[in-house]
Amino acid sequence: MTTKKRVDLERELSKAEKEVRRAKERLAKLQRRLPPLEMADYALAGPGGEKVTLSSLFGKHDDLILVHNMGKSCPYCTMWADGFNGVLKHLESRGAFVVVSPDPPEVEGKFAEERGWKFRMVSGQGSTFTKDLGFERKDGSPIPGVSAFHREKDGRIVRIGKAQFGPGDDFCSVWHLFDLLPNGSNGWEPKFRY
Repeated sequence: MTTKKRVDLERELSKAEKEVRRAKERLAKLQRRLPPLEMADYALAGPGGEKVTLSSLFGKHDDLILVHNMGKSCPYCTMWADGFNGVLKHLESRGAFVVVSPDPPEVEGKFAEERGWKFRMVSGQGSTFTKDLGFERKDGSPIPGVSAFHREKDGRIVRIGKAQFGPGDDFCSVWHLFDLLPNGSNGWEPKFRY
């Protein structure tokens, strides 16, 4: 490849990166324009099986990021959770952060301990929470993603944003790093152990 062709290609790449950034900014603006969706104060299960309300998950914050994880059986969700664990302090400096899964609390707790996860976890088992928020298929299987909530001054809880997770998304950095390699992810899939 000639130097001129390389320079032209780098300019095209830079232009495409700017277009992607602008598209992401537009997407975020559109997301913020959606009217808030008022939520019930759902009851979930805490680490010992105790009742934990959605409102209690906010703690001292008015904002809550809640990840809908598919549970212990999903290596993809495990990889996303491993990544969130690494940036947990940053996330919690802005708002509360919690992961909900369909696993029973004791399974969830043991798996979190094995993985070294430090974030709070709750179980959606026995609740319609995950289904009502659109993170459950018709057959009852979970869909991975995230919901963002805000607690209003009067105590009402509203969902202000949501997104699904999947390979290549912006919620897991490995895909973007793999994109820099000659063959991209090249059919790579996460595993529990390497």
